[in-house]
Amino acid sequence: MIQIILALILAYLLGSIPSGLIIGKVFYKTDIREHGSGNLGGTNTFRTLGVKAGLAVTLADILKGTLAASLPVLLHLDLNPLIAGVFAVVGHTYPIFAGFRGGKAVATSGGVVLFCAPLMFIAVLVVFFISLYITKYVSLSSMLAGVCGVIYGLVLWNIPLLIAVALLTLFVIYRHRANIKRIINKTEPKIKWL
Repeated sequence: MIQIILALILAYLLGSIPSGLIIGKVFYKTDIREHGSGNLGGTNTFRTLGVKAGLAVTLADILKGTLAASLPVLLHLDLNPLIAGVFAVVGHTYPIFAGFRGGKAVATSGGVVLFCAPLMFIAVLVVFFISLYITKYVSLSSMLAGVCGVIYGLVLWNIPLLIAVALLTLFVIYRHRANIKRIINKTEPKIKWL
């Protein structure tokens, strides 16, 4: 039991690593929380620091979720990887290393799905980019990708996966509530590179 608790704490701490803050300060001498949306995730990094930084932060945030979800397997624990992954997502969103002001849970959730259901990850990624190409809204595309994951989970009828992905999707939608208002008001920024 103690090992499981320690693994969950480690998963949270992995999720708490503020990739956007580290890359911004180390390579660009910029605290991205003081620019754009003030968010620590990949989207604000893209807008604030450019494509290279945005890609680096997004990949790092995905890997946090993947690594955290793999902990039960690596440590031979009787713990569903999805649970460890959820702790990493909470860490990414409310990071102890960055004043509990983190990202919006999208990339790290994707990393959890990548480890637990690689084909689902590919499906949601395809939906994300199709939506992004059509709408130019990262926020809307992120939410639609989550909904795609829930539908995929329903088709598979993998109950633990379905519950975890549904919870993560609801969390992502909750974190994007301000974006939803801006989309409705047509004030949400659109990407220009696709």
